[in-house]
Amino acid sequence: MSLRDAGPPIALVVIFGVFAVLSPDFRTVSNVQNVLDAAAVLAVVTCGISFVLMMGSIDLSAPGIMGAAAITVALLAANNRNDNDLGLLAVAVAVLLAAALGCLSGLALVVLKVPSFMTTLGISAVGLGLATLMFAGVQPNVSDPMLEGWAVERFLGLARLTWIALACVLVGALVQRYTRLGRYAFAIGGAEEVLALSGVRVAPYKVAVFTMAGAFYGLAGVLVTSQLGAGLVQAGRGYDFSAITAAVVGGTLLTGGRGGILHSTVGVLLVTVLTNGLVQVGVSPYWQGGVQGLIVVAAVAAAVIPQRRRNQVTK
Repeated sequence: MSLRDAGPPIALVVIFGVFAVLSPDFRTVSNVQNVLDAAAVLAVVTCGISFVLMMGSIDLSAPGIMGAAAITVALLAANNRNDNDLGLLAVAVAVLLAAALGCLSGLALVVLKVPSFMTTLGISAVGLGLATLMFAGVQPNVSDPMLEGWAVERFLGLARLTWIALACVLVGALVQRYTRLGRYAFAIGGAEEVLALSGVRVAPYKVAVFTMAGAFYGLAGVLVTSQLGAGLVQAGRGYDFSAITAAVVGGTLLTGGRGGILHSTVGVLLVTVLTNGLVQVGVSPYWQGGVQGLIVVAAVAAAVIPQRRRNQVTK
């Protein structure tokens, strides 16, 4: 492991140690459990966005896709709006809808040649529109025991949705390391032209990555619904930039070809620990956004400077 790869884990340990010294409440077992539970949804979103970033693309569709998935699962599971009670099937339908929206982002990118920034922003608006239509002015409150249990019931001290998030991280890491999709996502971000010249059809893999990212966002929307006990159009508000922040802090480059799921997961923990620690030591929540912004700038600078030196021509 290079020093650059070891930087985020070392920073996580240092920040945790500093807050543990400053606040006795921070180092309690219950607070560590709270940190892990708080990181669950962000970790799932970051799993999806990490694959997109590895290709050198950007994805801003998470808020809209999460909103559409949240309203869908709330209306199909047991709720106060209708007589539906599909249980786990409701979760599957919500994730499939989210995957379809992600697929649209990928198709717009490869077929229409529209930059990913604009396509995903448009798909986010489509998802929010669908969610608003389904919402119909009446909030669907969930009464499904399974969904309620994900946020309330605990196993080995952690909420069930936290274990779901850990499973997503594990699946994402396995896909990245052992499947062609994961390897090609890296290759597309590193040198897409070389990959295409070697005879690989790049377009299907781009669509597949955006589809998989959409599925992760949909599951994250379901988890938010479980936490809140209701379906909200704004269930995914702010998660796109928070996930990008976590991925970049963890070492996944915006330019692609470096980082990955485990790197981004460390970034999720780092951001969550920092947020929790600032609250524990009494720092105003209004400062937290500014602190996270400074961390992103520092992380990007730390990643770009070595590349800039390597690309210099020595004569």
